[in-house]
Amino acid sequence: METHATHARPPLQPVSPEDGAARSGLGELRGSSRAMNQLYRQIARVAATDAPVLITGEAGTGKELVARTIHALSARRGHAFVAVNCGALAPARVEAGLFGHEKGALPGAAERRRGSFDQASGGSLFLDEIGEMSEAVQVKLLHVLATGSLLRVGGTERIPVTARILAATHRDLEEAQRGGELRHDLLYRLAVAPVRVPPLREREGDVELLARHFLAELNAREKTDKKLSRRALEALRRHSWPGNVGELRRMLERAHILSDRELEVGSLAPAPRPRPQRDAQGALRFDVGTSLADAQREIVLATLEQFGGDKRGAARVLGISLKTLYNRLGLYGDTRHVRRRHASLQKVSGDHH
Repeated sequence: METHATHARPPLQPVSPEDGAARSGLGELRGSSRAMNQLYRQIARVAATDAPVLITGEAGTGKELVARTIHALSARRGHAFVAVNCGALAPARVEAGLFGHEKGALPGAAERRRGSFDQASGGSLFLDEIGEMSEAVQVKLLHVLATGSLLRVGGTERIPVTARILAATHRDLEEAQRGGELRHDLLYRLAVAPVRVPPLREREGDVELLARHFLAELNAREKTDKKLSRRALEALRRHSWPGNVGELRRMLERAHILSDRELEVGSLAPAPRPRPQRDAQGALRFDVGTSLADAQREIVLATLEQFGGDKRGAARVLGISLKTLYNRLGLYGDTRHVRRRHASLQKVSGDHH
């Protein structure tokens, strides 16, 4: 099971939820845009409580950093912060990994083992990509939230839970519930204090700030003094950043390796997105290595094209709501891009039913 724990760090300066002063960062988070300052105030509000938190946001937006910042500003900051990647949990060991097990409860279990909840006792337990958990484990997690106690695998005595739950998902919540990936009752328990992390495209002015911050870190680590050229900065500003801050960081790391004194525009260019192939029957064929996000994007747009721009029909076949479809189209690019790819949508591009 992929788990890592962090113990007490130097405390952060308290932030008032009503503080209207603009900030350029909070904890390990960086950004001075209006969207990020709204996030900082939201973090301050939930950090002052002990309620479960559900952090939503696209992949690469920094949901774990948000969780760490909430923990660092909370009264629990002197205790452990334990992060668990739910998408990397081995199905056969997930229950024991989270809740622990007694001696002899599992094959090879020669001694009692503490689970992630025990490790985070008194602190915060961050469950990343909660929607990747099986329904059976979600039911057990729901029971923990409802009763404030857990039962180790093979155990008979319920153990009080003192860890605060911070959960995160990149999934559209409405779609995840409809598809059965996330139970409604669990979502209800987790979303007492919801926090949305904005994508990079909504953070006006933050791309350059983040690029300079990451480059400074790279220069300090590698003992270099490389710079961003004006052309490179312009290329960064023009990019849409579908992979958000994570993509920006990886791009800067690659450019730092490939460049000498000044980071080149060519090394900053994003890798070309693999395009699916269509066979004679109209089926899409994807190369191995295509990301799930890219595959989903192509399926949505191809379905919309197949339905001649009928958004209601496309949404029905895709099994998502009309609102979710509009959100997806907004994520995939501006209306000019959609019209360029699907000329048949020009007539309905203003349809908001």
